[in-house]
Amino acid sequence: MYPAELVIPMKEELTDNGFSDLKTPEEVDSALKQEGTTLLVINSVCGCSAGTARPGVLHAVKTSENKPTQLATTFAGFDSEAVSQARQYLLPYPPSSPCIALLKDGELVHMIERHMIEGRSAEMIASNLTAAFDTHCN
Repeated sequence: MYPAELVIPMKEELTDNGFSDLKTPEEVDSALKQEGTTLLVINSVCGCSAGTARPGVLHAVKTSENKPTQLATTFAGFDSEAVSQARQYLLPYPPSSPCIALLKDGELVHMIERHMIEGRSAEMIASNLTAAFDTHCN
């Protein structure tokens, strides 16, 4: 379990920009079962989260014409039970953190795993998400 003083600023990078912080399995179920589109970020302390994943997600959300109905995040290594529950919605993908998922009416429609984040720029991640938003959020 990571210490709160390390995690909280990384959480706030998303929650200060409109993401709901999912801390319990019940909050995950409530958020991910909703109608409409939900962008879920399983946040992480790794360098690719700070360097490209969070900035890419924020850029896509701020600049895309089509946007998800709901924005949500939970933190790997901190919100363990919530992350475990969220990963049930992301099957058959294996656990990955960070990762970025788009769900529509509770069903996974787009997934960006850690190996798709590492080595990619924030702009590449934003472009990937923008295309997914255009397909599923209109």
